[in-house]
Amino acid sequence: MTAGGRIDFDTVLLLVGRLNYAWTNTESLLIHLIAGLSGTDKEIATVTFLTLNTTRARIDLVERLSKLDRVDAAERKAILGLTGRIQRHSALRNRYNHCIYAFDPDGQHPRTIQMRIADRKDRLLMGQDTPLDEAALDEIRAALDALAEINRDIWQFISAYKYPA
Repeated sequence: MTAGGRIDFDTVLLLVGRLNYAWTNTESLLIHLIAGLSGTDKEIATVTFLTLNTTRARIDLVERLSKLDRVDAAERKAILGLTGRIQRHSALRNRYNHCIYAFDPDGQHPRTIQMRIADRKDRLLMGQDTPLDEAALDEIRAALDALAEINRDIWQFISAYKYPA
């Protein structure tokens, strides 16, 4: 925040950059879950991970592997809990990665405009406009804290279930 209650856009950029880092770092831990669940090594799990080009596909794979009969119920429940927690933050991550950042004519009052079209029966919805205010920054900060906690919890799971680390 700057004088007059305006958002400092450099702060926004730093937080979005940190969000991207935290997201990709946490998402990469799915490699270990793929390796452990499929009974393979990290190299093969990495190829599998990189072959799937969306977070949704990677999480789907982990969840489906966890639902195999050979996976213990407690292990499955823990994995589904972890992937569910990751998914809860995907909308926020997508909001800031798939948008246009816009300003008023004076270069102030930053906002995001979503680059998404919603095709309804008789109309199109596009360009949802959301102000970048202190509440938006707090939401990003909360997601960063949550992703750090998820990251720690995944590492604890990897250790507890002796998945390839």
